[in-house]
Amino acid sequence: MARDAPKVENFSMPVVRRDRGVLALVIFVVLFAQVLLYPGVTDLVATLGATTQLDASTWFLAAEFVGFVLFAGVWGVLSDRTGRRVPFIVVGALGGAAGYLALASLGPRHYVGFETLLILRFLQGASTIGAFSLAMTMLMDLEGGHGRNMGAAGIAIGLGTALGAPLGGLLYERGTIVPLWVAGGALLLAGVLATRLVDRAPSEGRPGPREVVQRLRTTPALGFPYAFGFVDRLTAGFFALVGTVYFRDTFSLDAAGAGIMLGLFFGPFALLQYPLGVLSDRVGRKIPVTLGSLCYGAAVVAVYLAPTLWLAGGAMVLLGVFGALVSPATMALVSDLASDANRGVAMGGFNVFGNLGFLAGFVVGSVVTGSFGYGAAFLTAGLLEAGIVVVTLPAFLRLDLTQSPTFSE
Repeated sequence: MARDAPKVENFSMPVVRRDRGVLALVIFVVLFAQVLLYPGVTDLVATLGATTQLDASTWFLAAEFVGFVLFAGVWGVLSDRTGRRVPFIVVGALGGAAGYLALASLGPRHYVGFETLLILRFLQGASTIGAFSLAMTMLMDLEGGHGRNMGAAGIAIGLGTALGAPLGGLLYERGTIVPLWVAGGALLLAGVLATRLVDRAPSEGRPGPREVVQRLRTTPALGFPYAFGFVDRLTAGFFALVGTVYFRDTFSLDAAGAGIMLGLFFGPFALLQYPLGVLSDRVGRKIPVTLGSLCYGAAVVAVYLAPTLWLAGGAMVLLGVFGALVSPATMALVSDLASDANRGVAMGGFNVFGNLGFLAGFVVGSVVTGSFGYGAAFLTAGLLEAGIVVVTLPAFLRLDLTQSPTFSE
């Protein structure tokens, strides 16, 4: 599967840059495959046999993220315990590819019911999160600065979603199932790319599961990036479902048009991740996280208040800029607080909270929209994003990152 390579303590910068690029490509492919489905998800679930649109779309998207939530930490513990990353990334990517291809093969012909397809969707998510989370963890293993490395992860996430949304919309025009086939193929590519990586996971002092949990409990500072990651991903999940339906209903867009609107957010979100990640290495994490989160929450509400499609598109661009200010700094904060031997479970925990946020975005957005309308739903998402910073700001500003307790003994 993955080639075994000797552990090397010091790596030259060209090797580090090469592996940083490969890991970013793996993350890109995972996110690209995921977001391909969003623009026309209501059409997709109908083709797969669902009898409703918004509710069935919520279940379909949520099933994947339940798999993310339940297995992100499992992959991290396995990786830290064995001192390996690459084999698990390969298995996760190939398992995710199999899930997408099974949905494409079985769903349209109604060989199985929609409920069974939701189980397949769950298994696909459980596998895919291994490739995603551990690729991010391997970036944490690299030299070169946590902000720089997490900026590389962020730009991969942003580019994957930026290209996935509009291209997914175009692929839906060619056939409702086409995005599933492309997603499966993309994850096969991710598995192939992962075999070219060299493991840098620490090989000494690997903790057992009980010790990992105990160390997490004694590192309360991790609560900050976990909380920020939760609300950031909540808004992303909100736009993936409710935002897509809102654009199509309000501005009479097709799947391709909705994909372009999502791309207006993910474009600047992708392009600014790396430079703003480097900026957080220079100015610290607090200013980008606090300022970016407040502006991000305001931009969420501005999207709904925009009276025309063009103004709504402009608000989506601003949303992407502020999101890029927050994302790499938040991920780098996890790196700052985790020791070498526990990075897998630390990033796994971050992804658990992030995926819980994405899941909450689907559920909260769907419930509030169904009960009170789009305006209340957008206001709720915006207030949650800004509110978490307001609530935690005093304690967050007092946090001394140079002296913060970490996983290290």
